[in-house]
Amino acid sequence: MKTKQKFPFLVGSKWTSQQETWGWRHFQVVNRKNEGKWVFAEIVASCDPNVRFWINAKQLKDRSLWQAGWVTLAEMR
Repeated sequence: MKTKQKFPFLVGSKWTSQQETWGWRHFQVVNRKNEGKWVFAEIVASCDPNVRFWINAKQLKDRSLWQAGWVTLAEMR
């Protein structure tokens, strides 16, 4: 029996940071990496493909840091 994959729809998902991160708020997941029990997501700024970084995918569930989808500043308030 195959084990259930954590974060199955991670790659291609879009996220809005609650605060500016390297000058941007809107990001997209372009890659994932499984390291033991941890899952990491490579995130790229939607307006600047040179801004990219890896984070623990669990952080994306923290609503004080990230919101799913691309959200405007007005919608965040």
